[in-house]
Amino acid sequence: MKITKAEYVASSVSVAGSPAPAKKEFAFIGRSNVGKSSLINCLTGNGSLAHTSSTPGKTQCINHFIINDSWYIVDLPGYGYAKMSQKRRDALAKIIGDYIDHSENLVVLFVLLDSRHDLMKIDLDFLISLGEKGVPFAIILTKSDKLGTNALASRLAATKKAIGEYWEPLPPIFATSSHTGAGREQVLDYIGDVLKQLEKEQ
Repeated sequence: MKITKAEYVASSVSVAGSPAPAKKEFAFIGRSNVGKSSLINCLTGNGSLAHTSSTPGKTQCINHFIINDSWYIVDLPGYGYAKMSQKRRDALAKIIGDYIDHSENLVVLFVLLDSRHDLMKIDLDFLISLGEKGVPFAIILTKSDKLGTNALASRLAATKKAIGEYWEPLPPIFATSSHTGAGREQVLDYIGDVLKQLEKEQ
């Protein structure tokens, strides 16, 4: 998969506000400050496409980016930012839930996890909820450049073991670095394969 064109289209707070025309969507979500916007910029080759910030909780809308004029990347708000007011957390949870529960164009939800940390309960609970709803998802371990080769291998193995207690077969799992570009081609090739398979099924 080669991305030759990536443009911001629209922001909304509900599926009803999604841009037209309807196209296949690959959405990205994770705990606040997991590196979501940086990864989107890395994947698209546009360092300023998705707004990045050192302040957690910056993304507070559903952001659509049109890719190659044919499909969307969707940047969802992060979850689990404790320093945000309960009212605001509830509002973001509603936005996230509305998208996941009602989007008819969602193909795969990429759930981002920080490779430097063990799988947290909040992440596992979120993944389990996706499984219960039948939402197709893949896992991306971000910031892999922060770990050595052996440490990253151990983290991948630990994540697969933890997830394996709930899923068989395992969902796709990738390790990426927005800084070095590691894992970028693997994620894009996966998206390309999914799109090709959907075309065959039409």
